[in-house]
Parts: sequence; structure tokens; C-alpha cells
Amino acid sequence: MADLVFINGPVFTVDPARTRADAVAVGGNRIVAVGSDVRDLIHDRTEVIDLEGRLLLPGFQDAHVHPPTAGLDLLRCNLHGGEDRRYYLDTIAAYADAHPDEPWILGGGWAMDAFPGGTPTRQDLDRWDRPIFLENRDGHGAWANTAAMAMAGVDASTPDPPDGRIEREPDGHPAGTLHEGAMELVRRVIPPDGPADYERGLRVAQDHMVSLGITAWQDAAVTPATETAYRSLAASRDLHARVVGALWWERSRNEEQIAELKARRARGPAGRFEPRSVKMMLDGVAENFTGSMLEPYLGPDGLPTENRGIDFIDPERLPRYVTLLDAAGFQVHFHAIGDRAVRNALDAVEAARNANGWNDTRHHISHIQIIHPADLPRFASLGVVANGQPFWAINDGYQTELTMPFYGPERSARQYPFRSLLRHGATLAFGSDWSVSTPNPLLEIETAVRRVSPADRGSDPFFPNECISLEEAVAAFTIGSAFVNHLDSQTGSIEVGKLADMVVVDRDIFSPESGPTGDAAVNMTVIDGRIVHRTD
Repeated sequence: MADLVFINGPVFTVDPARTRADAVAVGGNRIVAVGSDVRDLIHDRTEVIDLEGRLLLPGFQDAHVHPPTAGLDLLRCNLHGGEDRRYYLDTIAAYADAHPDEPWILGGGWAMDAFPGGTPTRQDLDRWDRPIFLENRDGHGAWANTAAMAMAGVDASTPDPPDGRIEREPDGHPAGTLHEGAMELVRRVIPPDGPADYERGLRVAQDHMVSLGITAWQDAAVTPATETAYRSLAASRDLHARVVGALWWERSRNEEQIAELKARRARGPAGRFEPRSVKMMLDGVAENFTGSMLEPYLGPDGLPTENRGIDFIDPERLPRYVTLLDAAGFQVHFHAIGDRAVRNALDAVEAARNANGWNDTRHHISHIQIIHPADLPRFASLGVVANGQPFWAINDGYQTELTMPFYGPERSARQYPFRSLLRHGATLAFGSDWSVSTPNPLLEIETAVRRVSPADRGSDPFFPNECISLEEAVAAFTIGSAFVNHLDSQTGSIEVGKLADMVVVDRDIFSPESGPTGDAAVNMTVIDGRIVHRTD
């Protein structure tokens, strides 16, 4: 008998045959039937959901996201959603007026292309006496005022750290933008967030993600403090989603930290939270020239510079680290933007395969902005999952002003090669990297299919030869991400025996009359057979 029945589909199951159905029955927390015969399972206590033409899908899964900090962004000085300097300054002013007793103004979400060269200045923030530290949208840079830098002792004599850069005025004085590791110069004097702060952010973030149909995710940077927040939420039975934690690899340290990572994993899962991946950040980002490249960035004159970006983890040591992690049964979750960083990750996995043989760790490389053509087939041959963030594959200011002029046309055309990866047999998973970009899977899916910003649908597609089909994009956000999370045997598709993690979308996005996919909305989210979000 069924506790919950969905009728009058359509249902896109995302099973291996990509089957379509018109009804689904749930008993307890499992799917017990798929197809029109579910009416025989209905009894007087069954809740029957008439889809009335709405679409039933497997629950979305985000393969790379940062919910605790994204939630805190929503609670602090939130600059996400704005696109210009005036908006940011007005938002900061309103926040400062509303929070007069906060010793620091913290938050972030500003877009680099809102400022010349992607670098805002301290003078704009010096109207406030309090120290201000605001991370940019991608989290790889920060905007600080004079008070914040003075409190940290950052001045003209402060050298750039090995893994970052201080933007400077002509006399060498810090100009107000700190890139990558230079952010730590100021961050170290900010009162640190504790588990209670992260738990507060996590609760807000989970509510938002579940409302978007996200039933599972991989947190791409789990520190001891955020791990405590997850465990606390799980202990109170308030963690509804399934979460794989990628434990943060401290790039300033060596292999001695592996024992600590093992000890953290040995604590075991907490409810639906399980820390069994390790996040390694190999490079920075293209916009500030810290993404690790095989060939140099171009200068404003179009000629090659001497800058090939930064390797945050020594490429000579990386293969040993990955081999040890692989032997210990850890999945490695790489951040790699540039083609050299991608190659370094692939080389490290190849070393692990040669040393340890094949296993089921399912290492994955996230972001994959640029991949050298010679490395495309290596994803499949080494069993490495391509973890993409499709919302970035658009013609926006980040591309036209801060990236493509410094890549040149040949390299620019290689960006976010989702179609090429699939053609070479790679497994494709999708994530949002929220709060860097929207966590809404429907907006991300539309972008993967059209390579056009949903905010400017009439613009030119971003290298449309790398567009993928709607079915492929949905699969990447369901069964593809479930595969990364080792959840594919239990979730990621609508099949008899699997856990009932599903989402109802307000229209059939596969219908030609449905309109843009990103305009669709989630009416219902089901996790473990229980309705956890509902708007109908």
C-alpha cells in the first residue's frame, strides 16, 4: 500500500533508459511503483497528489555549494543581486544604519565587473569609521576600508603573500582590494564565526535550497566549525537534506593533516551528514589572474605576460597527497579553474590509480573553466567526474571585460566545455557554488542548455557548440550529482526501491509550450517520502 501517490504526470525518471511515466507511488520512504498501476495501491490514508500536468523529477542535488557561509551572507550585508557601485554603496549604508552596534561590517557579493579593473577602492568605504570587509561574489577577493587594513597592520610595507596579491596605489599603499591569500591578512583580525553562527546560516540556507527542490548536496569547504554546525543540526533532527562534507585541505600544510582528516571522518555520519570527501583548492580564478594556466595570461596590449597564475598546492607534492588520500578511501574534490590546475588534478589522480589501483572514490574536479583539449578524454579514462557550474557559461562582464581579453580567442573558446566532456565519455555533475551564483537548479539548467544568461535571454550564446540538451542538464543535476555523492544507488532517479526524494515543478519543462526553464518554479519538495516544502 502507498502513503503518497502522484498521478496525472508527466514524470521524467532519469533512470538509465530516461523513461517517462505518468504516476509514482511512495510507501514509507521508498518508491514502490512507477507507472499507471499505482491506483491499486491507494487506500483511505493515502495522500494523492494530482500533478495536473506538472512535472515530477528526482530531487535536485548540488555537487558544489557552501550553505553555511551563503546563509550568513543572507543575514549580513548582502550585496548579491546588485550590479553597480551605487547599489553597493547604498546597500552598505542601509546596513550600517540598521546595525549601528556591530563592530565590523561584514558580508559580500559584489561583482568585480562593477569596478574598473575589477578592483574597488578603500576610499568608497572610508566614510564609515568601522572596519569593513566584504568578499566579492566568487569569494576570491575582498573589499576593505582603511580602518580594517590599519587594524590588521596592512600598509605599504606589507609584502604580497605567496598565494595572493594586494592591489596598490602608485605609492604602494593598499588600495582596498585583496586577492586570494591576501584576504587572510585582514580576516585574521576579524572576530571568527563560530559553530552557532554557521548553524544559523545553515538553517537559513537549507530552507532556501529545499524551496528550490534541492534534496542533497556536497558542501565544498567543511571546516571544524561548519562540521560542528552540521552535526548540531543533525542532532536536532533539523537537517532534512542529504549532505556529503568535503573536509577542507589546508594548503599551507602538508600530509600530516591526513591523520586529522581521518579522525574527523572516523566520528562517522550524523543523521544525513557524512564527512567523507576532501576539498583541495589548486588555484584561484581567471578574473584576478590567479587561475593556474599552461600558457601565460595576455596583457592589455594582447601580448603574453609572464603570469601563469598561482598553484596553491605544490604540483610536485600533489600526486603524493592525492595518492595517500585515495589509499585512505577519501574522495578528492578539486577546485581547478585554469587548464594547468585541471592537468595537475588529473596527473595526481593518475598517480593514485597507478599506485593504488582502481577503486570507487569518484574523485571530481569542480569549475573546469578551461581544459586543454588533450585532457578531455582523461576524465573518462581516469574515472574523474567533471563537476561544472553552468551559470558561469554566459557572456557577461566577467567574461567580456575581465577574462576573454586576457585569455585570447583560442583559449576563450575552450571555456566550460560541457558538450565536449560528454562526447569524450565523462560523467557530468552540476553544482551552483552558491553564494557565488544562484542556487536555483532550474536557472542553472536553462543556462547549460542555452549558454545565455536568463537575465538577458536575447544576448548571443556563449560558445553555443558546448550547449547540452535539457535531458543531459537535468541528469547532471540529479543522477550525475548523486553519483559524485555515492548516493546514486539510493537517489538521483525515480525507480522502484529508491528513496523517495522528488520534486514537483509547476510545468513540464520538456514541453515546447512551457516557456523558459528558468521561469519554472518548484511547488513541492519530498525527502524520504515526506513533504518538506509545498506551495500548492
